[in-house]
Amino acid sequence: MKKTTTKITKAASSSSRPAAARPARKAPAKKPAARTTSTKINATIDVGFGNTLYIRGEGPGLSWDRGLAMDCTADDQWTITISDAATPIVFKFLLNDTTWCAGNDYTVEPGGSTTVTPIF
Repeated sequence: MKKTTTKITKAASSSSRPAAARPARKAPAKKPAARTTSTKINATIDVGFGNTLYIRGEGPGLSWDRGLAMDCTADDQWTITISDAATPIVFKFLLNDTTWCAGNDYTVEPGGSTTVTPIF
């Protein structure tokens, strides 16, 4: 008769020390939000019922050829906010985008605010 032998293998011994912990992964650094510069231009003038104050000039969204309508916030208060200006904004007011105000061009620094009383 043939004799069969069985091999007995020992189970891997469990050690009492814990497995080495892997260093935690750092979350990717968040990019800071792009900072936008808002420049506010205000005009104090009553242009009369049915009229609108416009602005033309040099700066983001401005042109000397075609004006942007300003927002009327009170009977004699007009405002516009221009974003992302990197250089000083040069501008002038127009009544109904046809009649220029008197005097020289106005200038405001990026991120600044100015209030002007134009004369027509």
